[in-house]
Amino acid sequence: MAPAITPVIDLNADLGEGFGRWTLTDDEALLAVVTSANVACGFHAGDPSIMRRVCELAAERGVRIGAQVSYRDLAGFGRRAMDVPPRELADEVAYQIGALEVFARAAGSAVSYVKPHGALYNRTVSDAGQAGAVVAGVLLAAGPGGLPVLGLPGSLLLAAAEEAGLPAVREAFADRAYTAAGTLVPRGEPGAVVHDPDAVVARAVAMAAEGVVTAADGSAVPVGARSLCLHGDTPGAADLALRVRDALGAAGVRVEAFA
Repeated sequence: MAPAITPVIDLNADLGEGFGRWTLTDDEALLAVVTSANVACGFHAGDPSIMRRVCELAAERGVRIGAQVSYRDLAGFGRRAMDVPPRELADEVAYQIGALEVFARAAGSAVSYVKPHGALYNRTVSDAGQAGAVVAGVLLAAGPGGLPVLGLPGSLLLAAAEEAGLPAVREAFADRAYTAAGTLVPRGEPGAVVHDPDAVVARAVAMAAEGVVTAADGSAVPVGARSLCLHGDTPGAADLALRVRDALGAAGVRVEAFA
């Protein structure tokens, strides 16, 4: 009998989501738990000083630094639908990656991957033009070798990344509701966010250990994710992240960065 394969999962969180004197995420506490940090690059949240501080903290803890790129939408936290011409979007994605790379390198690290945020993340699930623009921006910033792209399984974003020769990393969300088609329930709909901590922990273990999530209609949806997102703006996010990590360990899941 072949030995059992130990499941492996990365834990990522959206960090640096503040601006000036305003803060949203408990970056220091979350960086003690996660293995990858999606750092806001100034378009939906974040500013140069916050970006520098999060990169320094991440480098100290051995956490991978990822560029969380967004539409240019500070007022709407990057969650409003926008129509940005593909070439312009590619330039803006490259700009955000480049800005974060400065601070990552100053901290003795580097940008290890790219993940779209909010409305851009959701748009690139089914919009080939916007998905291709994000990938073009990654190539513009990182060159032929590129960077891994983190996204929803089955999305056009990951398909575009694979076509361009970039590592396409599948992601799941323990605290978001899923449709039967495997997409996220839009935030404006009831029940889109899972608030019960026990449910979030149970869903995280099921996703990592079994590769499935229960959709809003009760059906089992395969996710097959390599990375699990824990939203940093959730109340009590750091404590919840620690509970998730402990539960994963108890279930025999190894927590390890993908990049």
